[in-house]
Amino acid sequence: MPRVSREQQRKRRHRRLRAKLAGTAARPRLNVYRSLEHIYAQVVNDEVGNTLVAASTIDPEVAPLIEGKTKTEAAQAVGRVVAERAKAVGISQVVFDRGGFQYHGRVKALADSAREAGLEFKARVQWADDNKTTRAVGVKMKIGKSLTSA
Repeated sequence: MPRVSREQQRKRRHRRLRAKLAGTAARPRLNVYRSLEHIYAQVVNDEVGNTLVAASTIDPEVAPLIEGKTKTEAAQAVGRVVAERAKAVGISQVVFDRGGFQYHGRVKALADSAREAGLEFKARVQWADDNKTTRAVGVKMKIGKSLTSA
């Protein structure tokens, strides 16, 4: 049996995640990509396929903010900048797409700082009282149970 690399595993997790998440005009998707040295975040409207806002550690406006900082602190700065840019174009609610990466470390730091800067994240499934239906905001689920609209 061939070995599966970590990158292939991450891509497989991301495909699974993307089957459940979709950004709309009302609630676009905040996508995160983490490389060894940099971190990238973009807000995407999947209905049209447009990137609405983006920020990364290689962005000329972000570079002075992260000079001499750790990678986690740089991720926090990117989260703040992407949230400010999103709010500037009228986006206040997003669906968080961790890109197949664990919600830990730099990915978590970016998400937390974007939340603190004013972005509202919605991507959790809430079970209804009768435990037979779910309410999902920004999430498409294939779980064998009916979904009610939010």
